[in-house]
Amino acid sequence: MMGRREFVTLLGGAAATPYALWPLAARAQQPAVPVIGVLGSERDARYHAFEQGLAETGYAEGGNVRIEYRWSGGEVGRYPELAADLVHRQVTVIAALGGIPAAQAAKAATTAVPIVFEGGFDPVEVGLVASLSRPGGNLTGVTNLGLELGPKRLEVMHELIPAAKVFALLLNPDHPNAAPQTHEMQAAGRALGLELRIVHAATVNDFDAAFAGLAQLGVGGLVVGFGQPFTSRVGQLGQLARRHRVPAISESPEFVTAGGLVSYGGSRKDAFRVAGVYVGRILKGEKPAELPVQQATKVELVIDLKAAKVLGITVPLPLLGRADEVIE
Repeated sequence: MMGRREFVTLLGGAAATPYALWPLAARAQQPAVPVIGVLGSERDARYHAFEQGLAETGYAEGGNVRIEYRWSGGEVGRYPELAADLVHRQVTVIAALGGIPAAQAAKAATTAVPIVFEGGFDPVEVGLVASLSRPGGNLTGVTNLGLELGPKRLEVMHELIPAAKVFALLLNPDHPNAAPQTHEMQAAGRALGLELRIVHAATVNDFDAAFAGLAQLGVGGLVVGFGQPFTSRVGQLGQLARRHRVPAISESPEFVTAGGLVSYGGSRKDAFRVAGVYVGRILKGEKPAELPVQQATKVELVIDLKAAKVLGITVPLPLLGRADEVIE
């Protein structure tokens, strides 16, 4: 039989034993750190905004939350397997930040794990939620002005280069919004008396050939389409526009800082921040079905006068007056 002194000694030894040596059952009683699964194309500045939104609700990676990132590399066809992997790993919530393809893949992968999406699309129209005010199910998120700004980008290019009558639209034919984007842009072109020629690029590997072929099309400028892989590779696209001396417009300011002429689009960083706030609120116990879809409406126009000078373009004063940022 064990004496009282021996029993006390054993208890004292257990108290001094390092945590790592405790039995597994004892460690399992410690509170689990929630895990956020992020679906995106590749890391860029927008994800800092997402983490900022998390911080606003009291969560910090490496502290009281862990983040599992899954990158598609701009290949939208990879999202289903990446979403399935996050569900298999039993993440607490999924942040689908790769637009329509990521959101649809996450929804197809689970009806149990809460999902927060972000993108420039109508989530009711594409079947993600029942309504903006009462999403229902396990999804909610943030939308920004994206697809509907395509015609405005063409108008900006027409204002910049009024003599040009033919423009190109860089489009991913495999993206879910390819058909509506083509329809909207061609209608806008007809209204302005312009001809629009479609140039396809399904992956980043198609970018070089797409830009190299613009000279043979006789276009006066290029409108970069909305959605992946363009959304996450705007820097690469800006560099190509500068290298090929193509007047071009994109949705993202990063396109301009990389060498492009002009950008016009919704603030994705602001939308990512709000998505981070929503993920934090869900971690605190709120249900996606009861969180209305947020709509970010901030729009930014950025013009690079240095690029305009190289291209021989004089930017009209009214357009300069409307710009949120002018790079000189």
